[in-house]
Amino acid sequence: MNTMEKASDYARETADNVADATTQAAKALGEKGEQLLNAERKLMKHSCNYVSDHPMTSLGIAAIIGFVLNRLLRNR
Repeated sequence: MNTMEKASDYARETADNVADATTQAAKALGEKGEQLLNAERKLMKHSCNYVSDHPMTSLGIAAIIGFVLNRLLRNR
């Protein structure tokens, strides 16, 4: 086997390894994405339940957050 064939084989093997690593990374990101979506759904469900159970407290929290954000953004 000459040097060019060895280099070609090495390049092909490296490309295969990169492709495998990319596939594994894509699968891991897909799984993490699903976990994040599930966490978001749970958070929204709990938030909606809290607002339904405590409407006045929720309104007060929203007003305070709005006031603080207004102060922070106005000073820029």
